[in-house]
Amino acid sequence: MAFSESNTVEAYLHDLLAGPAKHVPANVFQQPKAIYGRSHGGLGWHRIAAADIPRQTQEVLVEPWVREALIRLNPEISADPELADQVLYKLRAIILSVRSDGLIRANEEFTAWLRGERSMPFGQNNEHVPVRLIDFDGLANSLDENHYVVTQQFSYRAGSTERRADLVLLVNGFPLVLIEAKTPTRVAVTWVDGAVQVHDDYEKFVPELFVCNVFSVATDGKEYHYGSLGLPVKDWGPWHLESPSSPTPLAGDGSQLKTVKLAVESMLRPHVVLDILASFTLFATDKRKCRSKIICRYQQYEAANKIVERVLAGTPKKGLIWHFQGSGKSLLMVFAAQKLRLHPALRNPTVVIVVDRVDLDTQITGTFTGADIPNLEKAETRDRLQQLLAQDVRKIIITTIFKFGEADGVLNQRHNIIALVDEAHRTQEGDLGRKMRDALPNAFLFGLTGTPINRIDRNTFYAFGADEDDKGYLSRYGFEASIRDGATLKLHFEPRLLELHIDKAAIDAAFKEMTGGLSDLDRDSLGKTAAKMAVLVKTPERIRRVCEDIVQHFQSKVEPNGFKGQIVTIDRESCLLYKAELDKLLPPEASAVVMTVNANEPERKLFAHTRDEEERLLDRFRDARDPLQLLIVTSKLLTGFDAPILQAMYLDKPLRDHTLLQAICRVNRTYSEQKTHGLIVDYLGIFDDVAKALEFDDKSMAAVVSNIQELKDRLPEAMQKCLAFFAGVDRTVEGYEGLIAAQQCLPNNAVRDNFAAEYSVLGRLWEAISPDTLLGQYAKDYKWLSQVYQSVQPSSGHGRLIWHALGAKTIELIHQNVHVDAVRDDLDTLVLDADLLEAVLSNPDPKKGKEIEIKVARRLRKHLGNPKFKALSERLDALRDRFESGVLNSVEFLKQLLQIAKEVLQAEKETPPEEDVDRGKAALTELFNEVRTADTPIVVERVVADIDAIVRLVRFPGWQDTLSGEREIKKALRKALFKYQLHAEEELFEKAFGYIRQYY
Repeated sequence: MAFSESNTVEAYLHDLLAGPAKHVPANVFQQPKAIYGRSHGGLGWHRIAAADIPRQTQEVLVEPWVREALIRLNPEISADPELADQVLYKLRAIILSVRSDGLIRANEEFTAWLRGERSMPFGQNNEHVPVRLIDFDGLANSLDENHYVVTQQFSYRAGSTERRADLVLLVNGFPLVLIEAKTPTRVAVTWVDGAVQVHDDYEKFVPELFVCNVFSVATDGKEYHYGSLGLPVKDWGPWHLESPSSPTPLAGDGSQLKTVKLAVESMLRPHVVLDILASFTLFATDKRKCRSKIICRYQQYEAANKIVERVLAGTPKKGLIWHFQGSGKSLLMVFAAQKLRLHPALRNPTVVIVVDRVDLDTQITGTFTGADIPNLEKAETRDRLQQLLAQDVRKIIITTIFKFGEADGVLNQRHNIIALVDEAHRTQEGDLGRKMRDALPNAFLFGLTGTPINRIDRNTFYAFGADEDDKGYLSRYGFEASIRDGATLKLHFEPRLLELHIDKAAIDAAFKEMTGGLSDLDRDSLGKTAAKMAVLVKTPERIRRVCEDIVQHFQSKVEPNGFKGQIVTIDRESCLLYKAELDKLLPPEASAVVMTVNANEPERKLFAHTRDEEERLLDRFRDARDPLQLLIVTSKLLTGFDAPILQAMYLDKPLRDHTLLQAICRVNRTYSEQKTHGLIVDYLGIFDDVAKALEFDDKSMAAVVSNIQELKDRLPEAMQKCLAFFAGVDRTVEGYEGLIAAQQCLPNNAVRDNFAAEYSVLGRLWEAISPDTLLGQYAKDYKWLSQVYQSVQPSSGHGRLIWHALGAKTIELIHQNVHVDAVRDDLDTLVLDADLLEAVLSNPDPKKGKEIEIKVARRLRKHLGNPKFKALSERLDALRDRFESGVLNSVEFLKQLLQIAKEVLQAEKETPPEEDVDRGKAALTELFNEVRTADTPIVVERVVADIDAIVRLVRFPGWQDTLSGEREIKKALRKALFKYQLHAEEELFEKAFGYIRQYY
């Protein structure tokens, strides 16, 4: 029996969720009391076939179940069941509004209803009372009155569009979780295909199905990932929490499905799904006024719940949480504060968020504000903090540790005050921490840090670590886990210009010679001054050479991939010296200084910025299209600064311990598929001994920073693994003969995917090491492998994890070596020559068939997006698969291939030259109509006309295949969008460029 998607992963998940299959009566919904609460099999979900669920395919909700839940959970509706119709009318209206109001807005409103945050005038004298759709009260003791159902192949139809989800989890008739399962037996198909199906297809074409969605899941039986509405697939996260032992032992420890089993058992239990809905879901507004949905990562879920459990237990009254830099500590504090505030057993507590900055303008404050957390107060002064605590305000209070330093005595003795303290190690062990404890003597104190804790400094553990906790941590999410989960990136370090490192022996000798004629006293005085590091590193010659090296490195290695850099200098004077030198090498707008300027320094007023001005400057830096590429700093922006586009830090300042780690972690944020790592370029030898420089309590620190030399050592083996696929192939043969010989070594999908996997490893190494001179000896082979890789890359886009986008340097290498001979296309002559056709069919040479197939595929790629040619392309893919699987012999394959070739030529003759561009204008018109809002009242026709006119002017035949062509078209597009102030919308720019690339 064959292994299929439905009988492997889908069936396995179904049994995990509901237990082994057993017959359930079709009329079970008429006996709802039989399925209240959780089932006794699996994880607590009742198995009901989709055909037995009382709904039509055009209905999202299972209305009989919803109605019954309303009557069961609401005394007012129980007394008058007809009131349920009024609630159902409201819920239907939200679903119907999704296409006009947008999916996020509709989901936010429905989420409020599911949480019981909406009311109806059902009380006495039409008094409004909350309406309960779900019973959250009984979750803790499993006595809730909810109706939990899992079903397969859940269909929904909107008009003529119908989609079918593999698995859906319903609570009281509301489809809360959608699961897409993919086959584990095809290398080219992964969980990514399921996630893309949800994100790019289902959410777009049947948005009604997601109006009450909490999250979606995609799995291929090997990996498990989940995401919320609208979340890009690259950001879908894993779930690695430990789970209780499954009551359904379907997989032993050696099973490939074990990872997925543990994730399902942990995340998809009914009480966890509802906990995420109630306490771990946010709707936030970013600086561009875009609304988005955010749900927790597993480490945030675990840590927040541990905080809540400790507060409920009442002891110990402290805890230390270490979650690595960049892994979402700000959101963890939001989730914890939200759940603490809403927990009924805590009797309306006060949650104090304590940051270690002088002012409250922090990332944490911005996260709370952007998420619209209710009952939020900022205590920006000592008097305001004292007033809020003295008045016993029961809200979330954000303040700084320094405000406690200004306070005297006890401010509040209540026991249900919970303080969440940011960066616990930095300011909490001294007088400030003591004064905070004096002010809140009975409060719970939880310290959160993004950097490891130094064991030598035991005060941190004394302040927040509880004896009951393993190694002193209540929750720990370290370097390796963060990198494994894709929450942060690895850091590579690169020592540069070793001859510019401080050579103490040479300096001592030069100093002795220089001071030979001085008195001992003068020599000592001069020596103390010259010995200061700042003097040594600020010599004009050194600064000039370092700046030259930074520019060369940045322009060759960082800028081509669309990333930006940060230069860390030793002091404020160095910032200005670096700026002056960089302005000789780059346009002045390419760099900016961010530093503190005092009022008594008029000579530096040019670099003084107000808070708003500085924030606008940093927003420009985050904008990929803004010319600002390098920030020059000394102390500012080394902690708390979040700019995912930042990849390279040029470090010319001696840093150690927590300060060093916090600084270098500015570059570890995820950004795009091209950003595979952060890069630290070291000009002072700080990383000459990584272990010594970073003496923290966790040995896994070594995993965070990997030397470029290690990557260089791995390159030869990776290259040989790729070349091994082509044993016996003469790589000097050019044109189609050489390409066909290479492709014949990759005869089927399995071999091609194995090659793709090895090439992916090689490609990542190449991009990370480039432009090191070591690559020169491998460049010829790498170019050849890259061209072969590109020639067999599937056009359908399946297997997105393996068949990834080529790196910028790789593409450039390919384009530099493309010759006219290799890309000639004489398909027209070939197909129309009757004698040739007869000769081919009478003597079916596989090489000739492969050559024709390549030429047909190339012609089809010229018409991407045209429905006529898309159908022909799909026929070609299907024909190739049938031939490779042995269904067709060579003669039949050639006959059908030549028939497709003839139809391609005929379609080209019938397609007017401007038709592609007309479709391009239509696609652009649809795109700009989608983004037009009251805040951007653009005239769509004018925008599209401007873009069309300027692109036509700049484009040239084959521009899509050259870096210079792409660069010119992008410049033209930016120019057109800038006119309408749309140039800063990154997603809009990328979509528009994609349409232009496809249709122009």
